[in-house]
Amino acid sequence: MDDQTPRPPSRRTVLRTTAGAGLAITAASGQTAQAATGSAPAVTPQAPAVPKRRGATMAGVPFQGRSTVRIGVIGLGNRGSGMIGNFLALPWVQVVALCDPVREKAEKAARAVTASGRPAPTLYTHGEEDYANLCARTDLDFVYAATPWDTHFAIARTAMQNGKHVGVECPIALELDQLWELVDLSEQTRRHCMQLENCCYGRNEMRVLRMAHAGRFGELLHGAGAYNHDLRGLLFSPTYYEGPWRRLWHTRLRGDLYPNHGFGPVANYMDVNRGDRAVSISSFGTPSLGLAEYRAAHVPAGDPSWKETYIESDRTISMVRTAKGRLIRLEHDVSTPHPYSRINSLGGTRGVFEDYPARIYLEPDHKDDVWGDFSAYAAEFDHWLWKDHANPPGAHGGMDYIMVYRLMQCLQKGLPPDFDVYDAATWTAPVPLSHASIKANGAPQEIPDFTRGEWRRARAGVDSAKPA
Repeated sequence: MDDQTPRPPSRRTVLRTTAGAGLAITAASGQTAQAATGSAPAVTPQAPAVPKRRGATMAGVPFQGRSTVRIGVIGLGNRGSGMIGNFLALPWVQVVALCDPVREKAEKAARAVTASGRPAPTLYTHGEEDYANLCARTDLDFVYAATPWDTHFAIARTAMQNGKHVGVECPIALELDQLWELVDLSEQTRRHCMQLENCCYGRNEMRVLRMAHAGRFGELLHGAGAYNHDLRGLLFSPTYYEGPWRRLWHTRLRGDLYPNHGFGPVANYMDVNRGDRAVSISSFGTPSLGLAEYRAAHVPAGDPSWKETYIESDRTISMVRTAKGRLIRLEHDVSTPHPYSRINSLGGTRGVFEDYPARIYLEPDHKDDVWGDFSAYAAEFDHWLWKDHANPPGAHGGMDYIMVYRLMQCLQKGLPPDFDVYDAATWTAPVPLSHASIKANGAPQEIPDFTRGEWRRARAGVDSAKPA
């Protein structure tokens, strides 16, 4: 195992934030969102002018095929270290480089690489900006980033500027201008920039997707998705979130901090960016009480968290409207007691599916207002990925592995990725826009057309054909 001599990061810096500071998010109208005490605007803000395209579209653009996919991993905390095994399970993938400012984490991941029989990776452990040196390598095809949220944009930008395809954990960025910059860079550099949304590869989600495309729900009308997950114990853990960076976002933003898990699957059902488009979002938030109440009951006096003031709504509820008039409800709640749920529902003129627990009601299969057995549709509608990998390894019920397998397969075989930078920007836009809408008393915020009109063209997505 060698440790490469660090080089200057060439002005590449990570977006920095400060605890407790209010983050000024620019609303879709180009004006700073109104303070919560202000009155709602009389009219919906007009959609911003779509910036002129600086390069050709990346929609449907294939990777260049290669026999071996060489990757670099940035961030080896809970998520990054947990994902290493999924990459190592694929014999055509080589983990060439690893980056984390905590050297012990990089060394632990490197031991997993060598234990798989692969060469020792190069380590980049010289501070928070050493990722730039990893991205500058000439022997990488793909960069995977699993770092705190406020670093995602800078890492994705740096990877593409260095000619690498890049995949980033949720959310891919935090501001609209950052999303536009990633879209422009992807088109200019001809490199894919992807939001690695693993929930799109859940078995239930992929079955519903195929049923929707087969017309079993009739004309689609509405859907819902969420990230309702009681994280209070982890948010206050002194070791789980290093920093603790994730809890601090509850002192900065009032909107939906993590919309991707709910939005991605439903957007796929409705072919968002592939025949339909998300056009606006209206969001509302409850008071922020849950984290302070949990702190009072479980955190000793004198802990640094007692200096924090939480403003993020305990539960946010957003309504997204599409160009075809469909509605998508998004929810976010990690601050109150609640069994885990992503909601994951879809309704149309012939019936409805609801998850947690999974149940379905379709005409003419069901009658008398009695839910049907969703598993009865597995044989016909399970995606080929789940038929080929019936018991996938890894966390989250195997969908992490399915996502990695499919992405690496596309890279190896020279196929277009199942989702692209336009999906990444669309699925992440609710982060700043829900914040702006809540501060404007629920006023709708326009969701930009990141595809610049390409959304009208039908094309393949996660409901992909099995390669020959």
